[in-house]
Amino acid sequence: MTEKEFIPSPYTKSVSSGKMTYKSPSNIALVKYWGKKENQIPANPSISFTLSECATVTTLSYTKLDTPSAIFSFDVALDGKKEEGFKPKIKTFFERIYQYLPFLKEYHFEIETSNSFPHSSGIASSASGMSALALCLMEIERNLNPTMTTEFFNQKASFLARLGSGSAARSIKGSLVQWGEHAEIDSSSDLYGVEYPHKVHPIFQNYCDTILLVDKGQKQVSSTVGHDLMHGHPFADQRFNQAHENLSKLQSIFETGDIDEFIGIVESEALTLHAIMMTSRPYFILMKPNTLEIINKIWAFRETSKTHVCFTLDAGANVHVLYPENEKVEVERFIKDELAQFCQNRQFINDHVGKGAQKIN
Repeated sequence: MTEKEFIPSPYTKSVSSGKMTYKSPSNIALVKYWGKKENQIPANPSISFTLSECATVTTLSYTKLDTPSAIFSFDVALDGKKEEGFKPKIKTFFERIYQYLPFLKEYHFEIETSNSFPHSSGIASSASGMSALALCLMEIERNLNPTMTTEFFNQKASFLARLGSGSAARSIKGSLVQWGEHAEIDSSSDLYGVEYPHKVHPIFQNYCDTILLVDKGQKQVSSTVGHDLMHGHPFADQRFNQAHENLSKLQSIFETGDIDEFIGIVESEALTLHAIMMTSRPYFILMKPNTLEIINKIWAFRETSKTHVCFTLDAGANVHVLYPENEKVEVERFIKDELAQFCQNRQFINDHVGKGAQKIN
């Protein structure tokens, strides 16, 4: 697929108004995407677990204008309250996708959204939020073009979501999604995420993820700023090669269910991301003291308990604790007894691998 294939032919139907709701999940990258080219093209491929409970629910209402507007006409509300702060990002998103959804200036949109987790706390709210909005917009286009296939619908939704937030490309489907071209995955694309096509051992199909909310505040550095720091970074090329190599290694790991090797790659990827940030100019330390306390506790518990608990991190202080479902009781007791003390207000979210976004109505 190329970008041009997502530019629609003249629509065959018309629609005056409507309303739909999508629930779209966040995701947690196992191989991290960090660094991008023009038009939200990733500098390296990534792969993620689609989550289930950490999600955004977005309702989009639309009404056709008497005449097309010269600007995008929309209002946005978060948890029932008008949120002017979101409008610049959505306006930028609409500008990026306008050539692919030319009906955008023909309607007024009311966007109502809510998250099941703290906004801007490092749980990829932009991934779930932008993917939910992209799915709602694609639902309008499907009404305008009823012959659209489900496969194309999902590809274009991921393509559009990517233009709002790169990681949003991985939140359309589940449970393992890869985004970015990789030599060993024929269906992979820089333009949209694809469901991982190779064999996945049952142990990875219902994996658990408990998100420890070490810091629920605004992220210290935005993802956009962080990605830009890869331009001219002294270790950029080595990092991009490492991501390709780790994706290759994961193929046999996913097939055989080798959790020990899985742990090695996932934790290394998390620490590499933070090492890259610490060696950028300007440089950032995104971990908090409690992040390090948690990591050391996890390492000690894994050694003594012989469980397969591990961690990963996004670009923030919060810790994702990953573990197989058959160890859930023991690990969740450990989280409650030993790790919750390092969380803000002892808060954490128990989640697990999900199946992707859902249309609610």
